[in-house]
Amino acid sequence: MEQVKKAYALVTGGSRGIGSAICLELSKCGYHVLINYQSNKKAAEETLEKIENEGGSGTLMPFDVSKKEEVRKALSSWEDSHPNEFIEVLVNNAGVKQDALMVFMEDDQWEQVVDTNLNGMYWVTKQVLTKMVLKRKGKIVNIASISGLSGTPGQTNYASAKGGMIAASKSLAQEVGARGITVNVVAPGFVETDMTEDLDAKTLSKNIPLRRFGKKEEVAHAVSFLISDKAAYITGQVLQVNGGLYM
Repeated sequence: MEQVKKAYALVTGGSRGIGSAICLELSKCGYHVLINYQSNKKAAEETLEKIENEGGSGTLMPFDVSKKEEVRKALSSWEDSHPNEFIEVLVNNAGVKQDALMVFMEDDQWEQVVDTNLNGMYWVTKQVLTKMVLKRKGKIVNIASISGLSGTPGQTNYASAKGGMIAASKSLAQEVGARGITVNVVAPGFVETDMTEDLDAKTLSKNIPLRRFGKKEEVAHAVSFLISDKAAYITGQVLQVNGGLYM
């Protein structure tokens, strides 16, 4: 009997929060999930354990998305050890925020956010894209933010990075569409994660038509839709998961 090849999905920043939920959801969709993380190995291992408990499979893949050489070394090593396989689904989720009004913002606050959120997307996508193009198959989903669409005071760095991600996704979608590759964006609003735990959810929810913060699983479901055959004719689009909030 011919051995069925695994389908691989890479999720950057997959150890916690939205990234962890996406890893679990993609595993349920049948993918062997490559769980990228920078430093929190314990959280990554917990995500992998959840996947395995649900009958799925995954592999930990540590590297800092903002460091070009780390990205190239980790992904080249994986490609060398899997010569007949390729990463079919890429979810660029890794992100950080360093909020401050621009007048008070330190240069490293700008650089860290742009390097991780925007440059990290570039380094990882550039490495993975070649095989997708050769195979004429692939799904890329970039996790942006409502800030990248409307801007948020105190987040000029974050909004710039996420806005750049959205623009890059629309351009890339046009470049690779003829090769059978789709590129889309999921832009969450306020979602219950450790990045929003310091916010006043009760007050902010009054401005959200659905009157609550979103759940990380709801973002993961949007991702699973965009990588499915049901979304085969959708590319270059931004799917907002924001409870109806438009700032």
